[in-house]
Amino acid sequence: MKNTPIGLQMFSLSEESEADFVGTLKRVAEMGYDGVEFAGYGGHTAQELKKVLQDLDLKAAASHVPIDMLEKELEQVIAYQQEIGNKHIVCPFLLPERRSEKDYYELVPILNHIGKTCHEAGITFSYHNHDFELDILSNGQKALEMLLAETNPKWVQTEFDIYWLTKAGENPVEWIKRYHNRTPLIHLKDMTTDGEQFFAELGTGGVDLDGVIRQGSTSNVEWWIVEQDQSRQSPLVSVEQSINHLKNNYA
Repeated sequence: MKNTPIGLQMFSLSEESEADFVGTLKRVAEMGYDGVEFAGYGGHTAQELKKVLQDLDLKAAASHVPIDMLEKELEQVIAYQQEIGNKHIVCPFLLPERRSEKDYYELVPILNHIGKTCHEAGITFSYHNHDFELDILSNGQKALEMLLAETNPKWVQTEFDIYWLTKAGENPVEWIKRYHNRTPLIHLKDMTTDGEQFFAELGTGGVDLDGVIRQGSTSNVEWWIVEQDQSRQSPLVSVEQSINHLKNNYA
């Protein structure tokens, strides 16, 4: 892990970012994160954000961009990423009304088009999973398997979320191994070992972090991205606890 940078998905600090976007980025940098994965830009122009990142010595690890924006405003999205020095765009989530089997198959050419356009602009495009993509289609495949089988691996990469894979009963290590060289980004998240399966700080739950990090070192992971969707304590305390765990155990 020591040669792979660690980023923070800023969704983890949504309320803090809304109150003070730049100040929250400063706190993240002070914790020792190498970069951030954006889920919004706090109303800043690309030029403004580029300067903030430079001043804080943070990298733009990736950006989560809603699928409807990728469909309708892709050129503008790409231009923004190029200005802030970001090389990764991620489709983060599908709304419930786009999760039917028919929707998944209709998504394939859309993802290919987005990915091809990003590739031509020097940006990698990835799809981020939750647990619902592990539902079984009529042909016996899981929806995520079908999406990855039918899209061009040159254009569509993955951002496996190891919490959601684990919650769906899957082994995240096997998924990373199976899609070797197609996993530039990995969401590192832990899960409580009780029946609630709540989001947990890294190292406090039951997700196979050791196996994931070992496999990632051979699968050309470019960024480890810490995310905690919800926290039972201060989110700032949670994300600092997680990066400290990584640095103390995998540096």
